[in-house]
Amino acid sequence: MTGPVLAVDQGTSGTKALVVCPERGVIGAGFAEVRPRHLPGGLVEVDPEELYASVVDAGHRALAEACEPVVALGLANQGETVLAWDPDTGRPLTEALVWQDRRAESVCEELAPYADELRELTGLPLDPYFAAPKMAWIRCHRTREGVVTTTDAWLVHRLTGAYVTDAATAGRTQLLDLDRARWSPRALDLYGLADERLPKVVDNAQHIAVTKEFGPEIPLTGLAVDQQAALLAQRITAPGGAKCTYGTGAFLLAHTGDTPSHGTSGLVSCVAWRLGGEASYCLDGQVYTAASAVRWLADLGIIKGAADLDAVGATVPDSAGVTFVPALAGLAAPWWRGDLRGSLTGLGLDTGPGHIVRALCEGIAAQVAELADAAGTDLGAPFTALRVDGGLTRSTLLMQTQADLLQRPVEVSALPDATALGVGALARLGAEPDLTVAEALPDWKPAAVYEPRITPDEAAERRAGFRTEVAALLDRTPV
Repeated sequence: MTGPVLAVDQGTSGTKALVVCPERGVIGAGFAEVRPRHLPGGLVEVDPEELYASVVDAGHRALAEACEPVVALGLANQGETVLAWDPDTGRPLTEALVWQDRRAESVCEELAPYADELRELTGLPLDPYFAAPKMAWIRCHRTREGVVTTTDAWLVHRLTGAYVTDAATAGRTQLLDLDRARWSPRALDLYGLADERLPKVVDNAQHIAVTKEFGPEIPLTGLAVDQQAALLAQRITAPGGAKCTYGTGAFLLAHTGDTPSHGTSGLVSCVAWRLGGEASYCLDGQVYTAASAVRWLADLGIIKGAADLDAVGATVPDSAGVTFVPALAGLAAPWWRGDLRGSLTGLGLDTGPGHIVRALCEGIAAQVAELADAAGTDLGAPFTALRVDGGLTRSTLLMQTQADLLQRPVEVSALPDATALGVGALARLGAEPDLTVAEALPDWKPAAVYEPRITPDEAAERRAGFRTEVAALLDRTPV
């Protein structure tokens, strides 16, 4: 069944769709914007109908540009964004609570005595970032009607009528038994969700159903959470490698093989993908604000946008002692303090936009370096290089800063849309079961490689300064 596939990446700020041909690569692309609402108190929500419309719109745009029929569809999703909806009509019953939303903190506070048990069972720490606390909050505060799920189950149902979620996305809920890759009765009971009608957990590559939303019937054969799809596209399919995607947030994933890691470093352990009934696992670390922090600087008028990072940062040789902890939506792994807010210290009358830009780049890179160290601790050995993708990898300043603080090469992917290409590969695997994973994946090569330009001692000094400011936040903000 050789032919192009339609790969759709439904993300936080928009939906990207690609038509990918196995011989010619990307032959069509489309994008539709999504506008989440950031409300006081750390609330972030979005109209579910806007999510669905963006999927259909971006898909149609990509197909129109390709002018060729496709043999399969793959869909990637945000992971931890949830809503309640009517399974008979498909109508949303609530807004979608975006992964960054913090309103479920009260649920986590009530479950604090069971935090260790939940982490051992599901691989995830107790935090409103994940889906289950939001699902429980919706049931307590919004509606008992319909079903409450991650957005992928709703999108798939609207597209095809099927009621499923993939194993990797299910692993982001804190309701999946990590070792068995199936719903956990104990976790469901703790969250008060034992009576919920949950979607069937399916492999990431298999025939699920067909959709007519893009015109002719197209089989849906690939599903994935966004970061795992990017891990696959980066060809990190065995232990020893790691990738980081710099999008709205920054997300570092390291492959751990066919058994989950129950480490103590503060990283999340979750399903990378399940193929042919066999699960592979990964470690996952999160930086909540990356491109969103850049957007915040732009909203303040310090820069015009991400394209200005290099030019404005180049106006000064260093940050001149300015340190930025960009915890604008809290600190995730390995600290798990979503209640924290960022800090900008070391300011003087001589501080200019260039110093703040450099401090922001150092703040993002320092957090990613902390995640990389934590992954190396849990894996028992550091990885030799970091493969990176996402919009912010266009910034030479950020990527060089990352290599400097990491003290390892940073390999920038030549694939501009790794998430979409990863779920496209899964769609091809689901449509052509005889293919191997390697045969389904796009060729991988770096567009650029950044080597460290500072000494290990200088890197250690700069990271120590960042840790000092993080410690100051932790000390003055009560849990």
